[in-house]
Amino acid sequence: MSKIYISPSILSSDFANLENEIKKLENCGADWVHVDVMDGHFVPNITIGAPVVKALKRVSSIPLDVHLMIENPEKYIKDFALAGADIITFHYEAAKNKIVEIIDLIRSYNVKVGISIKPNTKSEEIFPYIDIVDMVLIMTVEPGFGGQKFMENCALKIKEIKSQLNKNIIIQVDGGINKDTAKICRDYGATSLVAGNYLYTSSNMKEAIASLR
Repeated sequence: MSKIYISPSILSSDFANLENEIKKLENCGADWVHVDVMDGHFVPNITIGAPVVKALKRVSSIPLDVHLMIENPEKYIKDFALAGADIITFHYEAAKNKIVEIIDLIRSYNVKVGISIKPNTKSEEIFPYIDIVDMVLIMTVEPGFGGQKFMENCALKIKEIKSQLNKNIIIQVDGGINKDTAKICRDYGATSLVAGNYLYTSSNMKEAIASLR
């Protein structure tokens, strides 16, 4: 059975106490810290930038899983890589004619590469790239806000991508993940789950993280 990497999204955390929030995730069994970077253009919200990632790196003993929901991601790869991102995921829709260039750029900083697709993007559009990345991130909500309802039809892309793979990569799912939807994703073949609202509203985060595995 494949290991399931749980990557809690700090979008749902207390931004006034990020160091304590990171320590809590570590103590509760999180594998990674999911950092949602939004620019107000690619998605209708603005969150954090490279300086915050740099600060998080100083206090985190687990990898920083940085999800760029931004236009022109190639302009910011260097900043996030040097800030300490361990994984950088960019969106196919934001970089259609620069995919390989961006993958190569991320790798040049010795950082793992992820490629993500939004709910309306068909999985076959990224088939040419799945064997040259370390992770595919499937969005099961529209990116930009937390707390949305899980779209099970999007989770079917897990099976479609898995059927095309010639090597082992991580298949991550982000959006509406809870105990029940996590099982759906695992059954389809997902190996990493991003969760925010479900974990941060639970009375016991350690048990909530364990329930996703």
